[in-house]
Amino acid sequence: MNKVLIIGHGGREHALALKFSETCKVYAAPGNIGMKDVATLVDIDENNFSELISFARKESISLTFVGPEVPLVNGIVDEFEKEGLTIFGPNKKAAQIEGSKDFAKKLMQKYDIPTSAHETFTEVNKAMDYIKNKPAPYVLKADGLAAGKGVVIAKNLSEAEIALKDMLKQNKFGEAGAKVVIEDFLEGIEFSFMALVNGEKVYPLELAKDHKPAYDNDEGPNTGGMGAYSPVPQISEKTVKIAIAEILQKTANAMVKEGCPFKGILYAGLIDTKEGPKVIEFNARFGDPETEVLLPRLESDLFGIINKISSGEEVMLSWSSEVTLGVVLASGGYPDKYETGIPIEIGNVEGVTIYHCGTSVHDDSLVAAGGRVLLVAAKEDSLEKAREKVYAEIKKIDFEGIHYRRDIGNLEVK
Repeated sequence: MNKVLIIGHGGREHALALKFSETCKVYAAPGNIGMKDVATLVDIDENNFSELISFARKESISLTFVGPEVPLVNGIVDEFEKEGLTIFGPNKKAAQIEGSKDFAKKLMQKYDIPTSAHETFTEVNKAMDYIKNKPAPYVLKADGLAAGKGVVIAKNLSEAEIALKDMLKQNKFGEAGAKVVIEDFLEGIEFSFMALVNGEKVYPLELAKDHKPAYDNDEGPNTGGMGAYSPVPQISEKTVKIAIAEILQKTANAMVKEGCPFKGILYAGLIDTKEGPKVIEFNARFGDPETEVLLPRLESDLFGIINKISSGEEVMLSWSSEVTLGVVLASGGYPDKYETGIPIEIGNVEGVTIYHCGTSVHDDSLVAAGGRVLLVAAKEDSLEKAREKVYAEIKKIDFEGIHYRRDIGNLEVK
């Protein structure tokens, strides 16, 4: 039986473990307690490349799959490939498409890939001078990795100045905020469009809709994602075709031309504007929580698909027509300060899948260990049924400070 090593420990990796376990023996490093029924947990940190390489070699791992962005940006693929080990993901140079928003913006500008107008700054005063000539609201993004929280949408000049000072002077996001990209605000419906890529070969996945803001009606600070669903009926087939040709394929071609061909999961966070789809952001891996609602709909063997793509073979992806919807249960205070070690009570839930995002075990009890704690997902024949099922079963789960959005799956929320 083929062996797969999944690197990471969140809900995305839990979903990957479930999917790969259909056809493979799965290991997860470090994984989480929720994966124990489908994967062997390996106590190695996801950024400890030398130990991960030793384990992969010792266990004759057929494929290593990287979930989170930090190991990719830090060059885990380069290190594995130096050792002749099979790993699916972009190398360090290609992972810049997520690791630096400035890099991604310059790439889009050079190759005419549709996105918002933008400039990059390292000084508050120069940034403010630029903003004063722009209409509100203002989109401010930390250049580097900030776990999905490095974006501020400022409603006025005062909010923009505070956010810029937080990033550039107070080091709110550390090195990630040493440069700030300021973009024009775009209006439209946001959606996530991912693809399996190897060089200029692009295999689009189905669409998903993520909800980034912490509170209902897309209010509050940005998070890593508070819930998602797939498919996305608001997005037309015409928009999908334009996005494939003008964004996914163009980007894959551009990366080849730049001498950093992309291999892995190319994630395009898009917005359907009046002028057509435009890029909000690129990631170099599966989105979270989108993975938890996409993979349950994938009927193809993920290991087989990746194997074929890696060797240059053509593939066809098969999808269920059912709808999957997932809601994140977060710690009180997330995405800002929150407590950990809080006991979690899970009652007799039925007809849903519970993905562990930030949990651990203390004194034989399940406890919260992160900002996003659990994701509850259901697959049904309609969005409404999936939504009803998830919210009914969430009532059986509790922990102190539990927080979740109550409007995931509301088609009117952009």
